[in-house]
Amino acid sequence: MVRDISNSISKLHKISIAPMMDCTDAHFRMIMRKISSKALLYTEMIVAQSLIYTDNREKFLNFNKEEHPLSIQFGGDNPEYLKEAAKMAQDWGYDEINFNVGCPSSRVCAGNFGASLMNYPSKVARCIEAMKNNCNLPVTIKHRIGVDNNDSFSNLNNFVRHISQAGTERFTIHARKAFLKGLNPKENRNIPPLRYDIVKRLKDENPSLLIEINGGFTNINQCIDGLKFFDGIMIGRSAYKYPLRWNEIDNKIYGEKSLPIKASDIIFSLIPYIENHLEKKKKSWDICKHLINIVESIPNAKKWRNNISLLSIKGSLSIEKLITLTSELKSMGY
Repeated sequence: MVRDISNSISKLHKISIAPMMDCTDAHFRMIMRKISSKALLYTEMIVAQSLIYTDNREKFLNFNKEEHPLSIQFGGDNPEYLKEAAKMAQDWGYDEINFNVGCPSSRVCAGNFGASLMNYPSKVARCIEAMKNNCNLPVTIKHRIGVDNNDSFSNLNNFVRHISQAGTERFTIHARKAFLKGLNPKENRNIPPLRYDIVKRLKDENPSLLIEINGGFTNINQCIDGLKFFDGIMIGRSAYKYPLRWNEIDNKIYGEKSLPIKASDIIFSLIPYIENHLEKKKKSWDICKHLINIVESIPNAKKWRNNISLLSIKGSLSIEKLITLTSELKSMGY
């Protein structure tokens, strides 16, 4: 069944950028926000227990006001910890909370959370209820289509229906199963086959649920096609590796009248942000390791990225030098 999306999900985040460990920190989100003002952005996964016992919550929770709309992703399996974390997220000003039931890393699963929780829907429901009951933010979930031998459609359907009764407001489904043993996280992103058909069937059998699909989306036209069947599309590695390829999200997905932004425009607009970071005695590489990804598919792109990388890693990239190198991009029309 193809749905008419002309007037549907107008208040929903049709496009989001997936939470990715070691990738979607505040610096990357600031860059991505220059590319799209509308896409929902995510933090990296934060373990709820870490928030309870840390002496530096700001390190985990602080973000820039420009990053809105922003979802914070929690991992964990203890309802009491998640309950407290949810209240912190609300107090800090996040727009929503996402619960991670999709990460297949051995370290995460050893803590009895992430993708391993798909085997325990009642526990997931208790976690969702705990967060819902202690904050006014939307609570969503990200999960796989199955784990190991727990991969039947019936089990997936029962899982989603059970969790929906706990108050989950959107299901973001990575259209691959996860192998908790035998594959590492990178392999789990690529080796299990994509099964869009399973997620589509889930949506067809649960039309009232908001279902966002994740996995394998590499261009804007795929997303436009996907929105004919699903309530939202989550973009992962493609947005991190090639962020500027997504500079038509606001125009083509949200109908905003805007011209595609250029790499030099993004860098120049971030100069005050980078200056502020350096004034705090922090490293330019914290930002530049993400920033170099917007320069690709243009003449001498690799040379430009290498130049920035070497200077930044050495700690010798001044603002003046960054402006000079960016001016070179601008003079070439990029």
